[in-house]
Amino acid sequence: MTAASPTGVLLVNVGSPSAPTAPAVRRYLREFLGDPDVVKLNRVVWWLLLNGIILPIRSPKSAKLYQSVWTEHGSPLIHNSRLQRDALQRELGSSFHVALAMRYGEPSIAQGLDELEARGCREFVLVPMFPQYSGTTTGTVEKAVKAALARRAGKLALRVVPPHFDDPGYIEAVATRIRESTAGARVEHHVFSFHGLPERYVRDGDPYRDHCVATANALAQRLGLKDGEWSLVFQSRFGREPWLQPYAAEAVPALAKRYKALAVACPGFAADCLETLEEICEGLGHDFKAAGGESWTVAPCLNDHPRWIAALATLVRRAAVGS
Repeated sequence: MTAASPTGVLLVNVGSPSAPTAPAVRRYLREFLGDPDVVKLNRVVWWLLLNGIILPIRSPKSAKLYQSVWTEHGSPLIHNSRLQRDALQRELGSSFHVALAMRYGEPSIAQGLDELEARGCREFVLVPMFPQYSGTTTGTVEKAVKAALARRAGKLALRVVPPHFDDPGYIEAVATRIRESTAGARVEHHVFSFHGLPERYVRDGDPYRDHCVATANALAQRLGLKDGEWSLVFQSRFGREPWLQPYAAEAVPALAKRYKALAVACPGFAADCLETLEEICEGLGHDFKAAGGESWTVAPCLNDHPRWIAALATLVRRAAVGS
């Protein structure tokens, strides 16, 4: 990397509505669900479904869910991502400049690249904030960044942090989060919940499920869990086609018949967001207790935990030198 200028670092997560209102959520969902790398259906049919049925119905409902997790700092995902950015900047030091972007919404990828160029960066490391690779997350981020670079007059050289689903530093950071959260708590069984994906995508070659399984196995080993002491589930199913199973909404309440105290972690989410704070902490926890469960312990996501920031810095430095 060039010594005369800082190495740029661009953290990119999925994004968030700008406000917990139906119009803002509608704008966000239109961009997110309109991405052909996310929803792989006939574009004309999907456009009619999205704009005629899904957005009018889902936007107000999702806005209410966002209202339940919105904070004085705004969107939890954006706030936690800013904390990650600032902590990583401190960890990396002045030879790097860390910027933040979202695949959908703001701060946009273009804004992130503008910031890096304004700071004199000639090369940068792209960090898709998804430990497990999927074309719907890391894939679309890389595509969007490369497209944005192609439209720019300046030439920013690009390097990418690869999927880190089994990276020892990442695994230890998640394990530490779980240990800290369960210290002194009653735990009879552990659950690792990952965002879902249509089964069709995996059949077509997406490695996401294999990466999730590898992460769960590595975590179980790091935590000293034996077979039968933990479960892997997939959350956030959308639509009617089959998604990766077991479904969290079905499997977790069913666990209440055997285990009254669960510890849950979401290793695929680098930062707490709607899917972890509302769907898991609140919604799934309520369903587990309604099914007879008693104790529900959820480990926070990595956020700006020091172990994760140190591991992330190692991943960035490694990518920066091309190793």
